Amino acid sequence: MDYTICLENDEERFVAALRRGDREAQRVLYETHFSPLMAICQRYTGNEDEAMDLLHESFIKIFGKIGRYESGTALLAWMRRITVNTAIDYYRRSVRRRTEDLERAYHISSDVPDVIAQCSAKEILAAVQQLPPTYRTIFNLYVIEGYSHKEIGEQLNITDSTSRSNLVKARSKLQKSLTAPGR
Repeated sequence: MDYTICLENDEERFVAALRRGDREAQRVLYETHFSPLMAICQRYTGNEDEAMDLLHESFIKIFGKIGRYESGTALLAWMRRITVNTAIDYYRRSVRRRTEDLERAYHISSDVPDVIAQCSAKEILAAVQQLPPTYRTIFNLYVIEGYSHKEIGEQLNITDSTSRSNLVKARSKLQKSLTAPGR
């Protein structure tokens, strides 16, 4: 069966094949959604190898949880949610949480021009990947995924103010990185 056509035209049959553990259907799902899910993983990790590990872990969870997928829900959105949650788990495993000093974070000047708007996506991704894991995770959850500080706090077991502080610091580090001579 040509699962590529099935995925595009008959998602229900495709998901049924995934639920049966059909390796060809799994291959098609992996190849079809590799790029968008890898982009998520790259935003949460420090390098390509870690991103690939996170992607593989995400696909293992996707294949393991496909029985819980509810038709009518966008398959890619469901897979993105699993990937983001896997990234959050990765963060929890790899980083000790600590509360940052709020006072210094809020004294960062807002007069600095928005350098992020002047950079290519590749430059921004490289700069985000260089952020410390805590800053990188909070930046991604807030800026890319659209979580509120309250939701981030609940996900990462930190306070709302710590999330805000770390986001300010992440943006400051990004500005410094993206405006550094010879970047």
